[in-house]
Amino acid sequence: MQKKSEYYVVKQKAIPEVLLKVVEAKKLLESGKAATIQDAVEKVDISRSSFYKYKDDIFPFHDNAQGTTITLSLSIDDEPGLLSDLLKVIADFGANILTIHQSIPINGVAALSISVQVLSTTTDVSRMLDAMEEEKGVRNVKILARE
Repeated sequence: MQKKSEYYVVKQKAIPEVLLKVVEAKKLLESGKAATIQDAVEKVDISRSSFYKYKDDIFPFHDNAQGTTITLSLSIDDEPGLLSDLLKVIADFGANILTIHQSIPINGVAALSISVQVLSTTTDVSRMLDAMEEEKGVRNVKILARE
């Protein structure tokens, strides 16, 4: 019986350097800045075996998200206009908001759940999440699910 693949969303700072270099090599090949795999791996300073070992298992999140629904969990301060600011970030990145649920704040902090549909017009989802996390009053942003 074949084991079902499991997927994880991991922030870039937690990914080993070799995996990031595999992504970089793949980008060089796709853009034509490297003509061969050998050329690409030499430019990013990894071995061909590392490239082949991981090439099918790592990809930038935004490159594979189109047409999916992402459910986010946020902890936010109870401040007027903060939810509106977060929804504007999502709109600015071209994603479609499907559902919003905000709990009653406890000790000045509310739990927020937002389901977002990634469209062909949606720009970099990773940058969208970073922009949401950078909003004043946002304590954290986590991806709960990706469908």
